[in-house]
Amino acid sequence: MSLTSLTDLPAPAKLNLFLHVVGKRADGYHLLESLFVLIDWADTLHLELRTDGQLHRHDLGPALPADDLCLRAARALQAASGTTLGVDISIDKQVPWGAGMGGGSSDAATVLLGLNRLWGLNWPRSRLLAIGEKLGADVPFFVGGRNAYVQGIGEILTPVSWPRQWLAVVKPPVAIATKEIFSSPLMTTRKSDAIVMDSVADTALELQKLLNKQCSEGGNDLQAAAEALSAEVQQARHWLVQAFGNGRMTGSGSAVFADAGTGDQPVAALPEGNLPAGWASKMCRTLDHHPLVGWAS
Repeated sequence: MSLTSLTDLPAPAKLNLFLHVVGKRADGYHLLESLFVLIDWADTLHLELRTDGQLHRHDLGPALPADDLCLRAARALQAASGTTLGVDISIDKQVPWGAGMGGGSSDAATVLLGLNRLWGLNWPRSRLLAIGEKLGADVPFFVGGRNAYVQGIGEILTPVSWPRQWLAVVKPPVAIATKEIFSSPLMTTRKSDAIVMDSVADTALELQKLLNKQCSEGGNDLQAAAEALSAEVQQARHWLVQAFGNGRMTGSGSAVFADAGTGDQPVAALPEGNLPAGWASKMCRTLDHHPLVGWAS
């Protein structure tokens, strides 16, 4: 029996446990090195099959842009596959936008994974990744479904195992244009720490050592620029430092997060009552993998 709907599909957010800018391509795109980890702060999507080929989105929470990444992902997969089917996409938006948490990209990835099943395409992950790369730099990470060491402009993914940990996340209401951050004189660039070795086993071991070192040191080369553009980002980080002893920005912001421990419970609670009106916060845990990772081979 063919599927007519898929409900309660998760679209988890991500955090950059560190983010280094290591160069710039001739086309103007900056080269990055980062560790992306999935977290349990997620949007929820529902897909209803249409037989008329039309694509529609319905917002169950805050209104999204008219032609968002979800619709673009559905349109791209429809065109590439040649299917005559369509879909109604309903989104319960929980992950803040303008946060550097990849919420829109994750929604798009969940649409690709879901429609691959709903439309009966059964494409391998590699074909979905090729579509994801054209939609946005973070989409391939979510389609890949694994925590990853990320290089290039986001297209080079090395899956890694990462221990479960608590992360306290705070999102001020401000959204900073990525273009402003990357054009700021305060954005730092450093020498690449990329590992090139002959032995796969040695490479994995050295990569794990590198990631442990970079995460313990923290660091986001976009943070100084973002804090200069928004006092709220700086305020959020200082608030987390006071509560947890550490704090740094994810992506190009404006969300910031703190390591809150690896035990059964976080080392401290989020005193949410101290946050100004309009701010969002959540105590999150990292995920071992995307909940839909098995939906493509």
